[in-house]
Amino acid sequence: MSVRVKICGITSAQDAEVAVRSGADAIGFIFYPKSPRFVEPETVAAIVGTLPPFVTPVGVFVNEPTDRLRDIVEGTGLRAVQLQGDELPEACVGLPVPVIRALGIGPNFDVESLKKWPVGTFHLDTAKPGSYGGTGETFDWAIAGKAAAAHRIVLAGGLTPDNVTEAVHTVRPYAVDTSSGVEASPGIKDPAKVAAFIKAAKQALNFKP
Repeated sequence: MSVRVKICGITSAQDAEVAVRSGADAIGFIFYPKSPRFVEPETVAAIVGTLPPFVTPVGVFVNEPTDRLRDIVEGTGLRAVQLQGDELPEACVGLPVPVIRALGIGPNFDVESLKKWPVGTFHLDTAKPGSYGGTGETFDWAIAGKAAAAHRIVLAGGLTPDNVTEAVHTVRPYAVDTSSGVEASPGIKDPAKVAAFIKAAKQALNFKP
């Protein structure tokens, strides 16, 4: 058994192809206009149309009105959404695809608080004031490990080809997610880093430290 891998912040068909060819299970598209990795729905629709059937396209949204979010999902072919903003639990209900709730994790995060969310999967990233994820910084993986013992967890936050093996061993997450950790520059992936990250993540549970 190996951990699943999501490569996020995809902005071009070329980078999507690199991720797919390297073995990604999911690719993420950011619909938050203030992000340097923002991508238009029309671009996403064209990329999604080229994906193999077992690679999941995920849309990342920040405080998007539900009607607009639903229109984007239907117009692009997204098969999951990741809510990254200040959305309340009720925003996670009634969408046409599965919802991943993203949460920022600080030193005092209460794992029990996950129970209030009506979702099956959580995306854990580093909490940073004024930021909606994508910090490129790690947090205390012991907290994520506690969460992963009871919930389906996608681990993010500062993951790179150099630390993803340790992260998988420590947390035992359902999946790992990276964006800046495999980039040449914001929004542009480095093919060698993408391949190295996915290989390390997939082989992590076979590695004996």
